[in-house]
Amino acid sequence: MPPPPPHRPTSTSTPSGKGELAELKTQLRQLAGSRAPGVEDLKRELYKKVISYMTIGIDVSPLFSEMVMCSATSDVVLKKMCYLYVGNYARVHPDLALLTINFLQKDCQDEYPMIRGLALRSLCSLRVQNLVEYLVGPLRSGLKDTHGIKDFSEWAQCLVLEMVAKYVPEDPNETFDIMNLLEDRLQHANSAVVLATIKVFLNLTMSMADVHQQVYERIKAPLMTLVSSGSPEQSYAVLCHLHLLVMRAPVLFSSDYKHFYCRYSDPSYIKKLKLEMLTAVANENNTYEIVTELSEYAANVDVAIARESIRAVGKIALQQYDVNAIVDRLLQFLEMEKDYVTAETLVLVKDLLRKYPQWSQDCIAVVGNVSSKHVQEPKAKAALLWMLGEYALEMPDAPYVLEGFVESWAEEESPEVRLELLTAVAKCFFRRAPETQKILGAALAAALSDAHQDVHDRGLLYYRLLQHGVETAERVINPPKQAVSVFADTQSSEIKDRIFDEFNTLAVVYQQPSYMFLDKEHRGAFEFSDDTSTNASVTESSETMLASQSVDANDNDLLLSASEKEDTRGNLVSNGSSSYVAPSNSLIDGLGSFTVPPAASSLPTASFAIDDLLGLSLSTNSPESTLAQPSLVLNAKPALNPGAFQQKWRQLPVASTEDYGLSSQAAANLTGPQPLLKHMQTHLIHCIASGGQAPNFKFFFFAQKSNASTGLGYFLVECIINVTARKCTVNYKTDESDLLESFAAVFKSAILNFGV
Repeated sequence: MPPPPPHRPTSTSTPSGKGELAELKTQLRQLAGSRAPGVEDLKRELYKKVISYMTIGIDVSPLFSEMVMCSATSDVVLKKMCYLYVGNYARVHPDLALLTINFLQKDCQDEYPMIRGLALRSLCSLRVQNLVEYLVGPLRSGLKDTHGIKDFSEWAQCLVLEMVAKYVPEDPNETFDIMNLLEDRLQHANSAVVLATIKVFLNLTMSMADVHQQVYERIKAPLMTLVSSGSPEQSYAVLCHLHLLVMRAPVLFSSDYKHFYCRYSDPSYIKKLKLEMLTAVANENNTYEIVTELSEYAANVDVAIARESIRAVGKIALQQYDVNAIVDRLLQFLEMEKDYVTAETLVLVKDLLRKYPQWSQDCIAVVGNVSSKHVQEPKAKAALLWMLGEYALEMPDAPYVLEGFVESWAEEESPEVRLELLTAVAKCFFRRAPETQKILGAALAAALSDAHQDVHDRGLLYYRLLQHGVETAERVINPPKQAVSVFADTQSSEIKDRIFDEFNTLAVVYQQPSYMFLDKEHRGAFEFSDDTSTNASVTESSETMLASQSVDANDNDLLLSASEKEDTRGNLVSNGSSSYVAPSNSLIDGLGSFTVPPAASSLPTASFAIDDLLGLSLSTNSPESTLAQPSLVLNAKPALNPGAFQQKWRQLPVASTEDYGLSSQAAANLTGPQPLLKHMQTHLIHCIASGGQAPNFKFFFFAQKSNASTGLGYFLVECIINVTARKCTVNYKTDESDLLESFAAVFKSAILNFGV
């Protein structure tokens, strides 16, 4: 016979069989209704034993009923262990999970907030489909629970506030209730909580102009407090958001300009932001104090800050505030005899003279004393050359200074300087021909042999103009000029609005919309459409051309302020079966967060009913049909690429601006750009670009008159929609002004029928 198995002692943490489980069940039943002293401690011991068994994989689900019965206690530790047990076995035994509903719902109404929260979390963690209906009531009560929006950790508060920022209130009263509830979060010590709260306030009041302005006033103090406390890195992050608000509403911060003075201990990145804010808030009441402060920074040991301070003084001067004193300050900078100070000042003096020609006598008298040998930077050289050509009569040495530049033509590396030199010599020739004729000949000869194409072409143009006559050349090269009223902003309002939409994100810190620094797959709400199913006939070579395009991450120009390079930057991709031209990747990336809609060629050919947009008969069965034909019929397949759209948008003035109200159904359906794009395409109105996120969207549409000549008959539309206010603002541009009213009626009808 085989030897008997060796005896192994039973572990105290492992049940020896059904007998021990039965014993645990009996003990739990005995303790379920007991109120004797020490019973809670006994329950804890039993609960710990059950949880330990469950943890090592032993099935203790037969104890489910007894564990639920023992949950009637105020001991938080027991509650937690019971919730852990229930959550573990509810998924495996959904029939048993029903037993937990009553006690969990009861705990959701417990007087202690921690138990209420634990019970609600456990109830939502059951994950049993037929129990979902029991979650609605506790969830609604939990959302109305006034205890806890303050006891959350900072991270949890930020998550909650981020969700609240996306909420659209039903009426103004609800807006004020939310703001009053979150008012004390503006005083929180954590900057992330404060910024998240500010985002909520700004989003909620976007359509309430008066209240929105009051929000700015309310949030100033918390932001300035955070800027002056904490580490430089934290201060910079907060200051970036304050900088964004100052740029949007500088008047509201004009009385707080002293808060933006640079401190000696400020890092250079903080000083730079403060200088920009000082420039923005300058007005007739504080200009003298601000310029005085900025002038002190011009002598800063940090060259970059010194340059920025000089530029700031110049920008304030261009805002027409106390120009007299500012011009004197700028001219004093030229006496500092520092190359970088002289360079920045010359550039600003040139801009001042373009806007205030009446100051030429004072400025030229000082600029004439500047030695050209001390001007080494290309932009400064170009500015000095412009003044030498423009004010050749007021500067006695102008021809001789220009002669020195022409003699060193081959040594000049910058094409910008060579172009400006050629123009300056020509202007000087028109005013002082005897002294400049020989210099002009040398400059033209150098330009015609220049390897740079632009310099060569300008030299050839000037040479041929002079062949036609000096008077003809002067009318082209040096026509009468008007003073410049407004200088172009380096960053378009489109980008600023898009950054504001991404408040409390890295977009504010980087001062760029997220699409400029995020990979395509991580752009979230600001992403591009990759749907190729609607345009499957694009040739392989065209796809290769698109793939070869690269994104210029430093290109801040958008639709309304694109540089001339945009006109030729986009490669055209033609659909083999249509005249519609698809936009290139590089141009679309230049448009920022806009989404490329499906190609117009992918739409079905317009039916008779769609073509008859004005409700007039288009029948050709009778001679009278020509009389009944509408004045406007839209082309079903218009050909317009984004580059051409941009060029036309810049060239054409706004012909009309209209405001339309949206129906509640339309506002509800506009959860993203795509529904409206598809709707408008059925009306032969195509979207070239779209962007934004609820509640604010922006679209650029275009349409073309049927049978129009190439490049003509276009209607361009900028459509700005606020879902909360249910308002649509439309700007029309067209080269068919006589048909604008008809097209506006078509567009209005399409918009008003959206969602119906």
